[in-house]
Amino acid sequence: MNERYLNRLINNDCKKYPPCIDKESIDLFLSDIPYGISLDTWDVLHNNTNSALLGCSPAQIGKPGFKRRGKPINGWSSADRNMGKEYQEWCYSWSVLLFPIMKEGASLFVFGARRTLHRAINAFEDSGFLLKDVLAWKKSSAHHRAQRASGVLNRRGLKKEAEEWEGWRLGNLAPIYEPVAWFFKPYRMTLTDNLLKNNVGAINIDSCKTNGMNPTNLLELGFNKNEERTHETQKPLSVIEFLIKLTTKKNQVVLDPFMGSGTTAVASLKLNRQFIGFEINKDYYERSIKRLREFEDVNLYS
Repeated sequence: MNERYLNRLINNDCKKYPPCIDKESIDLFLSDIPYGISLDTWDVLHNNTNSALLGCSPAQIGKPGFKRRGKPINGWSSADRNMGKEYQEWCYSWSVLLFPIMKEGASLFVFGARRTLHRAINAFEDSGFLLKDVLAWKKSSAHHRAQRASGVLNRRGLKKEAEEWEGWRLGNLAPIYEPVAWFFKPYRMTLTDNLLKNNVGAINIDSCKTNGMNPTNLLELGFNKNEERTHETQKPLSVIEFLIKLTTKKNQVVLDPFMGSGTTAVASLKLNRQFIGFEINKDYYERSIKRLREFEDVNLYS
């Protein structure tokens, strides 16, 4: 039944489709899933209706990054403390559907936020998968949104306090990396026997060397000079290609249920792999299919 979905990007809710995909047929799960940090309306994965969510502070106006607030401006409430648990429940609602369709020994790569990835890890482990490692994708640059405490205090007319807090900032360190959780589906035999049976479970070190050096769990890869960016959380094609080359062979099937800008599909086709993709947002779906039209024999439908 997989043939009707191979190399197709579907504009629909991914949770409707796992029962229709052949059991133990997916070689790799690779997805930049929503992080649950209230980046935008599509990333609000909890029941908190606080009006400050997705708002904008004066310091954020005109800034290219972090244009919206992901938390209330006046501190955290009891409802805010439930957001992580509700995000974990959302991750479990679809990760549990993956277990039957993944091959034993197959890898799953899940991009996440540093403060919510542990929730996704808990959900995947509850779904039956095991955590293999947490990779770090090091970005070439990072938005630093920490305001100067002295500047905020000066605007309040608190000159003495501003002098006391000179050199201090309100916020976090510059987020130069993003974590990638690496799971696998448990297998019921030796790793070698499973490799022979399912053609998954090994890593292709030779294809992923950089300047003759073996790859590590620190991924220092970035956007190509002319790489088109159509999504605010888009990942570089080089990063996605690396993970696909590391864990799959030609013609194997890569699943991405949160396709976003279509990068997983593009990388799969460039590397002669097959993909199954879903994107619920109509706008992002349309942007993705524009990127995919350069490839032949790709079926795109909603």
